[in-house]
Amino acid sequence: MEWWTWMGGFLAFTFVSMALLAKVTHTLLLGTAYPVWTGIGAVGTVLVGIFFFDEPATFWRLFFITTLIASIVGLKALS
Repeated sequence: MEWWTWMGGFLAFTFVSMALLAKVTHTLLLGTAYPVWTGIGAVGTVLVGIFFFDEPATFWRLFFITTLIASIVGLKALS
């Protein structure tokens, strides 16, 4: 793919992501919304690396991604 395709996708997803973060701060505290937003981005980035760029899916990487997901769910559940 050409670089502009990746750039266009990045800009589109960034816009949608920021818009959704702004919308969710109307119902959640910013101190909860922002960590959940960044955690979802981190998990998504790792999964894209594993599935599309042949990064290793070692036990420890999957273990820590699982703990990150559990932390995101726990933070949301307690807010």
